[in-house]
Amino acid sequence: MTPAARLAAAMALLDRWLAGEPAEAALTRWARASRFAGSGDREAVRDLVYDAIRQRRSAAALGGAPDDGRPVTGRALILGCLRAAGQPLPDWTDQRHAPDPLSPAEAARLAAPPPDMPRAAGLDIPDWLLPHFDQALGARADEVLSLMRTRAPVCLRANAARITAPALAARLADEGVQAGPHPLAPMALHVTAGARRLRATRAFADGLFELQDAASQAVAERVAAAILSDLPAGARVLDFCAGGGGKALALAARGLSVTAHDADPRRMRDLPVRAARAGADIALTPDPAAGAPWPAILADVPCSGSGSWRRAPEAKWTLTPDALAGLTAQQDAILKRAAALLAPGGVLGYATCSLLRAENEDRITALSAALPGWACIDQMRLDPLDGGDGFFLALLRKPA
Repeated sequence: MTPAARLAAAMALLDRWLAGEPAEAALTRWARASRFAGSGDREAVRDLVYDAIRQRRSAAALGGAPDDGRPVTGRALILGCLRAAGQPLPDWTDQRHAPDPLSPAEAARLAAPPPDMPRAAGLDIPDWLLPHFDQALGARADEVLSLMRTRAPVCLRANAARITAPALAARLADEGVQAGPHPLAPMALHVTAGARRLRATRAFADGLFELQDAASQAVAERVAAAILSDLPAGARVLDFCAGGGGKALALAARGLSVTAHDADPRRMRDLPVRAARAGADIALTPDPAAGAPWPAILADVPCSGSGSWRRAPEAKWTLTPDALAGLTAQQDAILKRAAALLAPGGVLGYATCSLLRAENEDRITALSAALPGWACIDQMRLDPLDGGDGFFLALLRKPA
């Protein structure tokens, strides 16, 4: 595919996304129907689509989207991204499979000085969410939100049960992947070249690493350290909202005996295979009450995902105030259920990949009001300026 043809494909896919189709589903259907598109084409089109979704508001304004109430188009988003990147106005007059040439009206709008944008539009965030970010991040809000308009770094976790991080970096270099240490976690490596080769490496097949954001690793490391300060290696821990199991694998690599549970067991369907590859013994349970009381529990609860919107940018455009209120109610319910399953004196880790106080500090305040006597023994907040996704962790001790 020519560069212009890739842009045309991205425009069409964005139109489908704007009409309500999930971006990943649209990309999958397009790839299956477009046999002419090689792996490089598919990757390039994917990058174009997700860059435009991350920058939906500012790209629409820069792309000359009409301000007469007509819907935004994928064409306007791509033109806006090109303009934001400082690329010249495209000339598509004689190119096959390229987008239609610029109309005189489009050319005039794109040649005009960049429009003034409200602060929320320039930061690519819905208006109603901006006060939430200001409250949570203070003077860091604009810098964090600007960074969240870009792609997230690729990080992996060296499997401590099998290899050190420096040794893994050397192994990967032999296979064409460049990676170096990341300051957030001792087993974290930041991949700087060859990321798309990772799953094809021998090191991956041998279970020497898992793809995992560095901030997520930092949360698991903090939880493991708190548990191991009280309990011996091999102590039982319940990963109460395990999802795909990344943190369960990280806890197991630290020598803990992990049992994983999720309200939707389908989210854990790949965990047995991943655990076998890593050499980790992780049990799955549909009924965590059967193993209660648990000495330690990690509850990485469902949340807005606002700390990981660089990876899943569609979510920031679909979150509503009502949905956020529903999430906070769900978080309170999960915390109370986990608290009932915890042994007296045990440690409960409450984690989110959210930047919003409503899902983080406010939930700990609510738990303290509902369950007097609980102590918050540690708390950590990370945002993308720290080098990974946004995460929150509170470690709580149940009264003995």
